[in-house]
Amino acid sequence: MTKTAVKVKKDKTFWERNRDSGGYLLKKKISDIAYRIIRVFLLFGMCFLILQPILNKISISFMAEEDLYNAMVIAVPEHFTTDNYQLATQFMDYGKTFLNTLLVSLSIAVLQIAVCTLVGYGFARFEFPLKKFWFACVVLMIIIPPQTLSTSLYLHFQYFDILGIIKLLTGSALNLRGSALPYYLMSIGCMGLKNGLYIFMIRQFFRNIPKELEEAAYVDGCGTLKTFFRIMLPDATPILTSCFLFSFVWQWTDGFYSKTFMGNVSLLARQLQMIADRLDHYIVFTLHDATGASVGYTNAIVATGTLMVIVPLIVLYLFAQKGFVESLSSSGIKM
Repeated sequence: MTKTAVKVKKDKTFWERNRDSGGYLLKKKISDIAYRIIRVFLLFGMCFLILQPILNKISISFMAEEDLYNAMVIAVPEHFTTDNYQLATQFMDYGKTFLNTLLVSLSIAVLQIAVCTLVGYGFARFEFPLKKFWFACVVLMIIIPPQTLSTSLYLHFQYFDILGIIKLLTGSALNLRGSALPYYLMSIGCMGLKNGLYIFMIRQFFRNIPKELEEAAYVDGCGTLKTFFRIMLPDATPILTSCFLFSFVWQWTDGFYSKTFMGNVSLLARQLQMIADRLDHYIVFTLHDATGASVGYTNAIVATGTLMVIVPLIVLYLFAQKGFVESLSSSGIKM
């Protein structure tokens, strides 16, 4: 096409070009605008569903009790107060509990990802007997809820023994409940919270990495372990970041395993479950109000405690969002 023809085409109006295209240009323009409008409404709806409960809890957390029953107060508190945060901090013993939760969640997340990475890499790259059967067991770990195994896990760690050796030497089995040791043992054995999902995700990621990279490393003299640590592991940083975030967050908010095994360890998720009872006890025995805590005020304190639990997670995601998004875009599902 010559420069003159291009200039003439640019000088034409939209309607002239639409007429020359038989109406296609107008249809394409309308479809593009409709797509953008629909996308805006969908994104707005999704953001509203996610942010509205959080914004509502933030508003309630700064309200005095009389504002909760004032029909004129909707979002902005009339009597602004921070007493709710002070009470929630007292009831949850927030400083000590926060440090305990951070230590347990961080150590278990690192342990789970380290073990699941080795297992996922093994499923992706090596052949061994009954490989499909063992991977089917991994899938069952994802499907079967942990509550199904709660009774057997409870009894197993209540009367912990290894082939009868401990009972033979000491005369009785060990009671490991009340400490974090059972959960560490389960994490080492890839039986912790959501470990099956991490193995599946990491396996799928490694399956998408070309085998030529490993073959080139073998030619250069690298062994299996050196190839894994020097070649494969750095490339897997996005998916490991994603799995680490999942593990840390799920452990941070977990109430099932914490209640089953770590009864003597003070964690935020368990403290939050007891905050309503402690508020009622505080009002009855400290403030000497026989009626106890009202429903609205109890919900306000629970909302405040919930915010104090999830704020560290929001901060974590803000700093790690780049790696999290990269993992979602770079990992695929290939069976």
